[in-house]
Amino acid sequence: MYVKGKLRLETVHLSSQPMQVPPKQKKPQEVLMTNLVPRDSIFQDLFAFRRDFDQIFNRFLSWPSTQEERTLITGFAPAVESFIDKDDKKFHCQVMLPGVDPKDVNLQVQGNTLTISGERRDVRETKEADFHHREITYGSFQRSLLLPEGVDKDRLSAEYRNGMLEITAPMSAAALPKKIEIRSLPLTRHASA
Repeated sequence: MYVKGKLRLETVHLSSQPMQVPPKQKKPQEVLMTNLVPRDSIFQDLFAFRRDFDQIFNRFLSWPSTQEERTLITGFAPAVESFIDKDDKKFHCQVMLPGVDPKDVNLQVQGNTLTISGERRDVRETKEADFHHREITYGSFQRSLLLPEGVDKDRLSAEYRNGMLEITAPMSAAALPKKIEIRSLPLTRHASA
């Protein structure tokens, strides 16, 4: 090392060993700030495991019934919506059947059960195709619905329009809900002791 006035010169020796730098001392504020950074911990892993386990358990508890299971195996199950129109005094049932020929749909009533069955056919000429995306399902379907009490089963009618099957039937007046008036009685005084 050579020192001339205030200038200090050092000679550097190159060697094959890396130069060691002493670790930088952190200020107390820096140490506190690093504790604010979220880190993966075993607790997060445990919470994720429990969430996944709960989802699996809930799926097991809500396993489909045999009727729904049969529908899942066959693939196609039309959406159904049914309601009672209190103004028109009619039962309505709408069944979404896009791509289904109305000739391939059967309606049957046995007791209080309405059964809708049929088939959506694949009418494409090419059976061997390389699909890029396929979500349309084909095959047979069957849906059974309990008819509400008071539906006139002998007067059921069905219309098919734009992929929607509309089934209607009149309701008997006795089956419709009616409002019951509440009478107000005069207050009575209790005997005091």
